[in-house]
Amino acid sequence: MNHPGPPRFVAVGDAVQLAPRDPDPAATYEWWIRSAPASSTTELPGGKPVVEFAPDAPGVYELELRAPDRTHTLTVRAFPGELAPVGSRGGRSGQSGVSGHQSGSARPVGESGGVSGSGSGTHARSGGGGRPRLQLYGAVEGDELVVRADPQPHPESDTDRDEVVVEFLMDDRDDVDEDVIDVEGWELRIPTSAVGHRVRVHAVAVADAYSVPDTIEFSREAVPDGSGDESALTVSTGTKTGDRESETTDATPAEKTGFEVVRPNDPPEWARDITLYEIYVRGFAGDDADEADSIEGGASDASADSVFARIERRLDYLADLGVDCLWLTPVLENDHAPHGYNITDFFAIAEDLGDREDYERFVDAAHDRGMAVLFDLVLNHSARDHPFFQDAYGNPDSAYYEWYDWQENGEPETYFEWEYIANWNFENLAVRRHLLDAVDEWFEVADGFRCDMAWAVPDTFWKELRDRVKSRDPEFLLLDETIPYIPDFHDGMFDVHFDTTLYFTLRQVGRGDAPAGSILDAIEQRAEVGFPPHAAFMVYLENHDETRYVVECGDDAAMAAAGAICTLPGIPMLYGGQELGQRGRRDALAWDDAREDFHAHYSRLLDLRSSVDALGPDGSISRVEYEVGVDEGNADDAGADGSNTGGTDADGSNTGGSDADDTDRIVAFRRALDGDAYVCVLNFGTAPATVTLSDVDVDPTDLVTDTSLATAAGLEVDHVAVFEAQ
Repeated sequence: MNHPGPPRFVAVGDAVQLAPRDPDPAATYEWWIRSAPASSTTELPGGKPVVEFAPDAPGVYELELRAPDRTHTLTVRAFPGELAPVGSRGGRSGQSGVSGHQSGSARPVGESGGVSGSGSGTHARSGGGGRPRLQLYGAVEGDELVVRADPQPHPESDTDRDEVVVEFLMDDRDDVDEDVIDVEGWELRIPTSAVGHRVRVHAVAVADAYSVPDTIEFSREAVPDGSGDESALTVSTGTKTGDRESETTDATPAEKTGFEVVRPNDPPEWARDITLYEIYVRGFAGDDADEADSIEGGASDASADSVFARIERRLDYLADLGVDCLWLTPVLENDHAPHGYNITDFFAIAEDLGDREDYERFVDAAHDRGMAVLFDLVLNHSARDHPFFQDAYGNPDSAYYEWYDWQENGEPETYFEWEYIANWNFENLAVRRHLLDAVDEWFEVADGFRCDMAWAVPDTFWKELRDRVKSRDPEFLLLDETIPYIPDFHDGMFDVHFDTTLYFTLRQVGRGDAPAGSILDAIEQRAEVGFPPHAAFMVYLENHDETRYVVECGDDAAMAAAGAICTLPGIPMLYGGQELGQRGRRDALAWDDAREDFHAHYSRLLDLRSSVDALGPDGSISRVEYEVGVDEGNADDAGADGSNTGGTDADGSNTGGSDADDTDRIVAFRRALDGDAYVCVLNFGTAPATVTLSDVDVDPTDLVTDTSLATAAGLEVDHVAVFEAQ
């Protein structure tokens, strides 16, 4: 179906991109405004399948997409411009660090066709805060479907929680009689008799701005006759009328059904508590192509020397380390840049890595060891060596000329003056069709996508991609690379986000440019910028694009930072060789020169994280007060005032020293879950520090090293320690 997807949220002054889904490039699509606020004079360009819609007045807009299959309706809720989230740029995707449009929608009370919570839908600022947050909960209660909202004002807002308005909107695609929907405050109820096969409820919280939307989905599921489930009822199979399913009594016997309640914006359960490992495919296996280890499960002689086979021989090592998910850098045919991100064929495995069978054999071997595999999906651009670009360059008559974005000087659009790639034109339906077909191709042989340059691809495409893959596998993982991270990317697009704020903060702390306590500020910023409570984050120190942390910040800071990503809330990601003390960013891994101290440190930390539930995704985090004294045995390593002194190694890399007070090199925090609590202490300094904790008693045994750190003056912490609270 060509329906453009869920309803949209936007503020006046922003824009949303509109596009048909599952498009036929040869077909005709056209957009119309069916209804708009009385004061609106905005229009849509005619004859274009992909358009930018910029509302000029607050209220509700009903748009129509006239497509080959039928005419579809899409609702856009426009808020006053002063309610736009800070930094919002509407649907203007394709700019570094710029969010796309907000989706979901809401209608105010009194406007036709919609349902709303408290408030009129036009809200004045109550002052002092930022974006609120929202989480929806669904339940089946007797013969009603119930959605309850849990709104939270911005942490720094002076708005009381009971002043936050929640607005609901039903999905235009679903069959539901909106006249019988009841809304009271933060709760919406729908009689089951009013629902067809499925109903999706979207909502936002509105206070000083509007929140990232959330969604609840109710889908009918068959239950055994006579089950006694009071939510079960008899329905008949539906046929399609317009966009929605309508009941019919023709031909198909009625069956007993109930409802499954789904929170589509929640990350897959399996992915919430994993250890992720990035493999730079052309360097991970190292220089030795003739290892004696045979490939488990057997491989043909022709495939035994493929890069995939060589990586496969390291899988047992990764399993022993505690890795459960692998992210492979791009494996498709490319222009021979070793990183692989300049793709020349979106449907073929790169010949220098192996073939399709070699790749699938590798994925199967990973699965045999309980590891998932993420496919690095590059959709913003192609290589300039791609045959389509080669045909189009300098040739406006080429069939592929409109596939690319062009500058006025005839050169392709790109970012950061990258000279080997060219940006796709996502207003061209043929481009969307080509890339959706590539998504279908690789979805079958992966457990998730790591989505490259997510900020540079229109939100409409990501929303379609998500629905496309999740409809076939709800547990398929979507991870976005967006710098800086964008809260609205958790609205029907991605499950897990690069925590770029924490990444940059850890770099600053490691260099001595920021106090260690700023790490906790970075964690708190997730809520402050508006990410909903159910958003998940990947926490990391380095990747294939960045200087190794140990090179930039030194050994001591690297040891402490390892403790940070293993004890802070989030999914820890290790870049290949990080746990070995590897110093080259994209060099072949020096397996024979691996540093045992680094490997042992990471092994202990990952073992601890897997055994202590409070360190996982459900554990709370709070600050712990502490005092720091210099360890007398290392006084020579500190300045006269007790502060750490900086310096460089012989190769010029940072040793992690700092002129800051020792207190600024330490951070302590509490993780707790189900009555169990632990205190984590990180020391980014070059000398052990004696730490005295305030207002909390702990067992002095460090769970990382299984040794007591008690001294007469306090707890002596080298790089990282985790204590059980008493």
